Amino acid sequence: MENISPLAEDAFDGRHAIVCGASAGIGRSTALTLAAAGAELTLVSRSADKLTALANECHNAGSPTVHVLPIDLEDGRAIDALIPAHLKEFGPAHILINNAGGPPSGPLLDATDDDFLKPLKRHLFAAQRMVRHCLPGMEKLQHGRIVNIISTSVREPIANLGVSNTVRGAMAGWSKTLATELPSCVSINNILPGFTNTGRLESLAEQISETRGVTPDDVRSTWLAGVPAERLIEPEETAAAIAFLCSDAGGAIRGVSLAVDGGRMRSI
Repeated sequence: MENISPLAEDAFDGRHAIVCGASAGIGRSTALTLAAAGAELTLVSRSADKLTALANECHNAGSPTVHVLPIDLEDGRAIDALIPAHLKEFGPAHILINNAGGPPSGPLLDATDDDFLKPLKRHLFAAQRMVRHCLPGMEKLQHGRIVNIISTSVREPIANLGVSNTVRGAMAGWSKTLATELPSCVSINNILPGFTNTGRLESLAEQISETRGVTPDDVRSTWLAGVPAERLIEPEETAAAIAFLCSDAGGAIRGVSLAVDGGRMRSI
């Protein structure tokens, strides 16, 4: 799917956006969507090769400048060393997208301490560090948008994703607390993706199919049976919602968890 954002091509001219987990899935689509609206980008992920390839695509999409910053988000020391230095050299960020890959599937009672700690490091701990490092610049600019990509599971836990449900829930509580602590010029919101057409979802379908003795198609059919839209969400659709929250038009939205899920959630 091509870029479907309703934002003008110059909506983010002069804005610097840091996109974490940019190498694949929703993070990748978000980077391309922001690029198409003129944002200067810093792409963060573990894979330097994937980021370099994406940087070329973002240039072609409309970004005037794209920086590549390979970081393992589980490595707090690397974040603390590289992000402040990068901001000092290339200027403060107007936009921060917190995003990281989810943990494997499985029953919650089978999870070890390490099964919780690793995703907590790359989600909650990394996001806390990123906000700490970006906030002084946002305050100086008197402008900041923080969007956390988490999951609809923060409202309605998803079966067989116990660790993910727990970690995403922690992220939601952290974000809602920050919504009252951050300065008035900086907003923070969450995007709650539903079943989205990404490599991550394919991997989960395969993991669950092996556990249950069914096919990945059976798993996907079960998921979609609870989605009124009767289809997977495309990552570009989620990216368009993220871009809106980052735009000037989204400035009054703060502390919100916005579902992009085709109607999967039944809660009001």
